[in-house]
Amino acid sequence: MSTLDRLRGSAPAKRHNARTIAALTGNPGCARRSVLDAAGVDKVRLAERIGFPGNFGQSRFALARGNAFEAMLKADDCALLRSVLDVGVVGCHDLGADDDNTLQARHDRTRELLATERSALIDHPLLTLSVAGQTVFLEPDLIAFPSEGRLRVVEIKSFAIVDGQADAAAVSAAAVQAAVYVLALRELLGEDRVSHEVVLVCPVDFSLRPVAAVLDVRKQLATLRRQLSRLSSVSELVASLPSTVSFDVALPVESLTASLSAVSARYVPECLSLCEMSVFCRDEASGSTAALGRSVREALGGVEEISEVLALAGGAAAGPGQAEAAALLRQAARLRDEALS
Repeated sequence: MSTLDRLRGSAPAKRHNARTIAALTGNPGCARRSVLDAAGVDKVRLAERIGFPGNFGQSRFALARGNAFEAMLKADDCALLRSVLDVGVVGCHDLGADDDNTLQARHDRTRELLATERSALIDHPLLTLSVAGQTVFLEPDLIAFPSEGRLRVVEIKSFAIVDGQADAAAVSAAAVQAAVYVLALRELLGEDRVSHEVVLVCPVDFSLRPVAAVLDVRKQLATLRRQLSRLSSVSELVASLPSTVSFDVALPVESLTASLSAVSARYVPECLSLCEMSVFCRDEASGSTAALGRSVREALGGVEEISEVLALAGGAAAGPGQAEAAALLRQAARLRDEALS
């Protein structure tokens, strides 16, 4: 049994998907997430087991809207979608959906079709990507249509573009997720055949009328490559852990929390929308400057605890490496007192 299998325990390895891979970019310095993901630990079950469940996933109304929007675009041989893309694409190949036992066969069909097709959309394609030594199967919304001789990934999202603007966080998340598919497609076909531009299709305003927008995901691709490389080299971190560390959900809660404490975390408030372990990490980070966000932690470098922040602001002597932060805090305290008086 490998060390990663021992860390996971009796549960089967949790399969990655594009969302979980994209989430790796949200907090690249977190060793705890790297270890849990490399071992394939089911973080949802683990968080529930220790009493800190997260609140993830779309509402049923958002899911219903998203499913209706996608079904409308793909109806009649993707006729509406092809008119929105407006690139002269002829037809749509639907490779269908399979269970886990036939994923490799659909991947093979995807590869064969991509090698020969030049002018049609491909619905339900299946790609693979290596994540920490595991082969992960990924299913983009569609691949891909030729644009200037290069394939593009098409990503369908149900968030609206209102007056030409969309929610920045939603667009950013969509770009990272699409970059995962681009990376997998490039591993299959080579970089020269796959464009770094992806097509995002969303509804306009408060209707279901679709519009297409092009996103450049070169920055996201570079970040993903760094993170996947880091995850692949997590073996050194795993080897340094005590043999008593295990994330087997069959263990007592006290053993699980002790194991989690043995791996350093890097909690920031953004984790609440990215990681299943975030509620536990937030509780653990209570009272630290890290819990207040990246900007606060960086501005107060060398000051780890909020109690230290308050003491320095009140005039306490600064410790090694705290002089600059202490000066900022005292100035802020002085300005606050002036404003209140």
